[in-house]
Amino acid sequence: MAYAVLNLETLLRVPQVETDLGFDVGATRIAFSWNVTGQWEIYGLPLDGQAGPQPLTGGPGARFAPQWSPDERRLAYVLDRDGSEAYDIHVYDCATGQDTNLTPDTPETILPHFHWSPDGQWIAFISNRAGCFDTYVMPASGDPARPMPGIPYPAQEVRWSPCARWLAVVVQARGQEQWTFIVPAGGGEAHPVRTDAGPICARDSRWSPAGRPRLAFASDIHGWFNIGLYELATGAITWLTEGDGDKESPAWSPDGQKLAYVVRHGPTTRLALLDLDSGHVATCQVAPGIHHRPTFTPDGRSVLFGFESPARPCDLWCLSVGDGSLRQLTWSLPTALHDVPFVWPQQVWYPSLDGASVPALLYRPPADRVAPAVVYVHGGPDWLAQAAWDPLVQHMVSRGWAVLAPNYRGSTGYGRAWQQANRFDLGGGDTQDVVAGADYLVAQGLAAPGRVAITGRSWGGYLTMTALTRYPDRWAGGSAVAPFLNWFTGHAQARADLQHWDRENLGDPEQNYERYYERSPFFFLDRVAAPVQLICGAHDVYCPASESIQARDRLLELGKPCDLVLYPDEGHVFLQIENVVDAARRRVDFLARVLEGPDSHHAASDEKVIEPSNAPDIRP
Repeated sequence: MAYAVLNLETLLRVPQVETDLGFDVGATRIAFSWNVTGQWEIYGLPLDGQAGPQPLTGGPGARFAPQWSPDERRLAYVLDRDGSEAYDIHVYDCATGQDTNLTPDTPETILPHFHWSPDGQWIAFISNRAGCFDTYVMPASGDPARPMPGIPYPAQEVRWSPCARWLAVVVQARGQEQWTFIVPAGGGEAHPVRTDAGPICARDSRWSPAGRPRLAFASDIHGWFNIGLYELATGAITWLTEGDGDKESPAWSPDGQKLAYVVRHGPTTRLALLDLDSGHVATCQVAPGIHHRPTFTPDGRSVLFGFESPARPCDLWCLSVGDGSLRQLTWSLPTALHDVPFVWPQQVWYPSLDGASVPALLYRPPADRVAPAVVYVHGGPDWLAQAAWDPLVQHMVSRGWAVLAPNYRGSTGYGRAWQQANRFDLGGGDTQDVVAGADYLVAQGLAAPGRVAITGRSWGGYLTMTALTRYPDRWAGGSAVAPFLNWFTGHAQARADLQHWDRENLGDPEQNYERYYERSPFFFLDRVAAPVQLICGAHDVYCPASESIQARDRLLELGKPCDLVLYPDEGHVFLQIENVVDAARRRVDFLARVLEGPDSHHAASDEKVIEPSNAPDIRP
């Protein structure tokens, strides 16, 4: 049967908006990051609808997280030049057009979650210049920066209080929890958001813009993420939401009387508005899909947020607080794709190898028949497969393949117990959940035995390799993108924050040697029975390319087919559109060979390293 196969390159070149937004004080314009040209740049957009987005930056590298200064004359953002995520903080002067790098020649990693002080004289940021991710404050003119009082956990995000007396610092704490510490800006001891029993999970922390100092945050201590309100003066916590489903990303109205947040039930979300005086909650939804990071405009009349679905890339939308009307602000999907019948996933549950019930998204091909199938493994692990824009999935389904995306143990969106079910069992139960997905596809008549492949990125690449080594009989082939394979070398080469996460979730490598060994697919590559593809970036700080290179060498030494594609100008997340397109094309070509064609071997001589100078020019 002939299928209308969607062109992969066309889908991949559809731009998307990043939903870290910067507002000017007058609520007349926003700044955001968009890759409409194929490169991530900062754009400005007037909110009156009289003009479209205009680029504010240009040049090599990728730019994210724009923030207007309080006086509206300067725009700060972060720049990643080579995919290494060693961001520099830049400030663009709107009057003079001068762009200044505030952190030049800094060898350390700077995270993108910085924040202006209320008077615009200082910028708080997070850096590992002292070996661990700590909070620093520097003049808005640039270094030198001074460290804030030490917190014994890696910092991830920082927010200045409106009164300028405090910083709220979100850290990576115990297990997979995030805690929030309150840090006196003028010096002094930091203290965490806590109950009488001790510090609690508190993330997405946001200061009230008016009245007494207090924080809204999200916590899952009651089983699901709910919104709490922390009073600095008394330490009291009031829970504003309750019940099943995750409530996340709280945002304050300028008068401090309302909160916007996202409500998640599995793979889809809604937007909610809570009136703190009356307790009334109103919800809205553009359509089934994913709503991102609501933010009130400075006049309080509107809430801006991102929205995406399997049929729409992420764009910016505006919700009117007064009448509940919705307006789309950016338009990323080309007109030619408006009528494409994109496939929507069905949420299914199936038994894992040990009997646990695993949620997953199932994308059925156009015809109801036994077909090739792909188990598509998300990264994280504390993330989830959701009803979002995914060009690769849509292309694979349009080819007639069934695609199953498991939300294995460790995934978010299904409660605290499920998210933490993989702690000290990484590569164990989650691998069983993924492998059982292949069995489910066969049992449902969606795939024939021997015609199921597996692929994933990052943690999904790791689980691809654990599945190929621990359950080799299930797979026709496996493509692992940005994977890691050896817990010992991966841990030894990792940054301090990543080593902290390893110890919290797998244990100390010396005290838990057997666990580290057993969960490292590198030591069991002799079990692989299907062709393997490895795709990686040379500047990857999470899953070093050396892991893939060593695995490729070992597989070839064992006489097993293995492709390696190494991009020397990329990191963990590919930023250059030509590399994004090339990597996805090679991934699909590999899967097609093992699922559709008789030749499932790819000679080592066919390996390709894409150099910046000879990257294929395949622009439309």
